[in-house]
Order: sequence, then structure tokens, then C-alpha cells
Amino acid sequence: MSGKDTISTDARDFVLLGEYIPSILQEIRYYSTYNFVGDRIDGYEEPVAILSREAARALKTVSNEMNALGFRLKIFDAYRPVSAVKHFELWGIEDLDLRMKSFFYPDLDKQDLFSLGYIASKSSHSRGSTVDLTLFDMKTGQELDMGSPFDWFGEESHPDYKGVTEDQFRNRMLLQQAMVRNGFLPFECEWWHFTLEDEPYPNTYFNFPVSARSVQAG
Repeated sequence: MSGKDTISTDARDFVLLGEYIPSILQEIRYYSTYNFVGDRIDGYEEPVAILSREAARALKTVSNEMNALGFRLKIFDAYRPVSAVKHFELWGIEDLDLRMKSFFYPDLDKQDLFSLGYIASKSSHSRGSTVDLTLFDMKTGQELDMGSPFDWFGEESHPDYKGVTEDQFRNRMLLQQAMVRNGFLPFECEWWHFTLEDEPYPNTYFNFPVSARSVQAG
């Protein structure tokens, strides 16, 4: 943390996305073992998505727009505790743990995930207004094809990557334009990652558990 950054456990301004936006789908990868680490990540006590109220309000407008087009938002991650980011860092130090390499970073060395910006020592997710998501097509019953899966570490996941098909690029832009139109900023390395531009806690990193109890207690 920098000198002006603070850590907080106050969840009073956060909401459960499943309650705030009932139409969303949730696949909270860091609660499961199907993620780039291969274990449930520290701080993820329940498979729920939590977001600051301001970010949730903006995301609800995105959801309404996409629902009208026949899509639902599918959430992979939202608020991420500081303890989870530390888990990632400790995993990065363990050179021999390459269990998930073939699934998420086959073309990169593990240490490159940090130097190339795919994994940060301070995550915007911990400030509570960043969300990882995709679009789910209600007609086909499947996620839209974005050209790479969530948490695929490589240039194929960059939003402007030229190696995807026209349909895949169009799907990426459908999501990106809806998010940007409603106040979110995209991330140059990941088509699924967006942060509310006017995030309410730009210098606060939160460290309460990902669970319904955290928000209800707050």
C-alpha cells in the first residue's frame, strides 16, 4: 500500500449482486478450485458476488440494457479481499506449483503473470468497484464466444487482440461498449475486467470475507 492508501473491513456500502440484480448469473471462480491457482482462494467463504453500491447501481443499468437484447450478465468475480491478493502473491513465489498452467497460462512463465500485469500486488477488485464478467445468451443457453476464456493469461485476452474472429470481436465490443456507456473503464489486458470510473473508494482496499454475512453485518 502507498502512504495514502488504507485498509478497511467496513462493508456497509456494499451489496450482494445476486439480490441487487436478480437476473445475473454467478460463477465465482475463486470460491471453487477451477482457477489459475487450483485451490479455493483465501477470503472466499461463499460463492457470492459483492460490489460497492455505486458500482452495483451502474451495473444494474448495464444488466437492464443487456436483458432487453436477450442476454444476462455472468459474474466471475467482483469485490476481492486483500487476503485473496496475498494468496495470489504467495502462490507466485511457489515455483513448483504449476497445476493449472496448461489451463490458464500455457505460453507464459508463472513469474511473468506478475511482471506483465495479469496479476497485481494491489488489485482494483479490493477497492470494491471492479467486476469480471461476460454475457450469457438466453437463446442458446451459453456464454457468448469471446475468443478466450475468463482468466486466460495471454495476448488473446487483450480486448483489441486482432487474432479473434469478427464475431468474437463483436461480442467483446458489445460487452465493452455497454460497460463504458454506463461509467466503467476497460482493462487493456483482459476483455472481462471493468472498474467504475468514479469509484467511491479509490484509495481504500477492503479486507472483509466474501460472504453474505459480511454485507448483512455491515
